[in-house]
Amino acid sequence: MPRELSQEELSEAEECFSIFSQEGKLYLKDLGLALRSLGYNPSNSEVQDIVLKFGATTHIDFNRFKELLREDLPAPNTEEELREAFGIFDRDGEGTISSHELKHILMSSGERLTEEEVNMMIREAEVDPDGHVHYEQFVQAMVRK
Repeated sequence: MPRELSQEELSEAEECFSIFSQEGKLYLKDLGLALRSLGYNPSNSEVQDIVLKFGATTHIDFNRFKELLREDLPAPNTEEELREAFGIFDRDGEGTISSHELKHILMSSGERLTEEEVNMMIREAEVDPDGHVHYEQFVQAMVRK
């Protein structure tokens, strides 16, 4: 049974939709990226399943996007899961990783992300003048606090 979205979730959904949509339409090619920006982590095959379930062919409007978010989606990443994953690659224990290394990891490990998706994630987390991403900032950006 679909769940109700909290006011905060609804506001985030509106913001996300406005960023990724064009003329009130969220094209399906951008759906995975939009969901990931909200902290969900669907695989490409899960995104395809969602598209099939909703019977969309090229795009969805905001009402359909809200319906989709009310369904049982793969749970958003928790802060602790993200910290643990990031910590594996923080070899010197300083809480940072180079943006180039992070990009390589995200594009070549597990469910591979596109360069566009990775660049957006890194932009949201901000890169310091030395070219490093602080994983606390990265975690906060990914869980959208």
